[in-house]
Amino acid sequence: MISTAVTFPSGQVSGRSQIVGTVPAGDRHGLVVAETPFHPLDHTWPDQPADRGTIGGVPVLDCVTGAQSSSSPDSGEIFLGDAIPVRRGAEGWEWLVVHVTDTPLPVGAEVDLEVDAGFRAALSAGHTACHLAALALNAALAGRWRKEAPLDGLGHPDFDQAAISSSRIIEYGSVDVYRLGKSLRKKGFSAEGLDLELAAQQVNDRLKTWVAADAPVRLDVPGPGLTARRTWHCSLPEGEASIPCGGTHVTRTAELGRVEVTLSLEETTLTMHTTTRAF
Repeated sequence: MISTAVTFPSGQVSGRSQIVGTVPAGDRHGLVVAETPFHPLDHTWPDQPADRGTIGGVPVLDCVTGAQSSSSPDSGEIFLGDAIPVRRGAEGWEWLVVHVTDTPLPVGAEVDLEVDAGFRAALSAGHTACHLAALALNAALAGRWRKEAPLDGLGHPDFDQAAISSSRIIEYGSVDVYRLGKSLRKKGFSAEGLDLELAAQQVNDRLKTWVAADAPVRLDVPGPGLTARRTWHCSLPEGEASIPCGGTHVTRTAELGRVEVTLSLEETTLTMHTTTRAF
């Protein structure tokens, strides 16, 4: 097998392709096609959930990342998800989108692939809102750095990248968890006396402005492969922001309707809940 070509970065939610391989997925069946609109769960940074939908009329119960050594594609084992032994995009490996079903389908069959468009739209809104909230949080916390730090695309110290522990995209929102421990203090960030209510208000005020600006959002897609290094871009009033991203997004900020965050602090962990009311 060769790496799966993916069309979800351009917003596609349907397609037709040939089944080129199968792989056991527990007690279920993993189906690999030549080209798919399905977004799988990323095994290294599982922020955006897998798409839902059907393949050949059969429900897709899960959609995961698979990898097979290209040095022995005929006999080499296909590894799924957490069992993949190499880093995402490693040379010498083919990267596959594996559609998990309860029903087997034959290799060689031409099948229609249909993604649940409503669920995809909800995740796309949540993912775009997540990136905007991260940039707005960077700006709100910029004055808390005592040392020089790497900057985000808008010129603020990149708190999000320095402190992020986990990010989970949900329908019309996200949950981001940041560590505020010793390693971040050594980098020069101080959380002492942080006014969460004020910080959240500053983030929300900025988000309101960005949504009202109806800023265009796009993905830079260098190639059709699953592991191509895609980049999210948004032309905000302050400038062009960019973040490496393998997910899906809306096309303009006004599509989000309204974006708001709440912040909570537990010991050395800051959690940001982001919600959007997309039209």
